[in-house]
Parts: sequence; C-alpha cells; structure tokens
Amino acid sequence: MGQVAITIRGRQYSIACDDGQEAHLARLGRYLDQRAEQLASSTEASVGDALLLVMVALVVADELTDTVAEVESLRAASGKDAKEKADAETTGALKALAKRIERIAADLEGT
Repeated sequence: MGQVAITIRGRQYSIACDDGQEAHLARLGRYLDQRAEQLASSTEASVGDALLLVMVALVVADELTDTVAEVESLRAASGKDAKEKADAETTGALKALAKRIERIAADLEGT
C-alpha cells in the first residue's frame, strides 16, 4: 500500500493509495491545491478551509459533469456518423449488386 503526502493551502494530508498510484495522486493533489488557491483569491470574504474544499469539490464536480456531457455528445455524434456511413456503404453495395444482377439478366435474355 502506497502513501502520498499532498499539500492543500499549506496543510499537509497523508493519503493511502494502491502501489504505483502515488504520482497520479500527487498530481491530483497539486490540481486541487491550485483550484483552492484560485477560489480563495477570487472570493472577497475569508473562507474557512472546510468550506473552501467544499467549493473546490463543487467546481471539480461541475467540470466533470461538463466533460461527461461533452464525451456523451461526441459519442452520440460519432455513432450517428458511423451509422450514416454504414448506411451509405450498404446502399452503394446494393446498387452495385443490382446493376450486376441486371447485366446477368440481360446476358441471359440475349442467349
């Protein structure tokens, strides 16, 4: 079991994690610290650490939901494009097959 010390707004927190996840968790901690600093500097009133971390969590959750919605939208558009492409390819193949059948029928009528 790994252990990482992350610092948010000058306070250090010791966090346990799976082995190999230490660097990733440290990056997440730095990201949260940056967001906390941004929020703290943008608020006019003095905000306690607990409220500030709740605000950071809400901002990050908002970013996450926006990202999930964007991914879902891209997947839907991609699926629609793929379906339209498959339909067009199928239509083209059917038209080519129909022409081939017509040529075979014409050849058979000529014999």
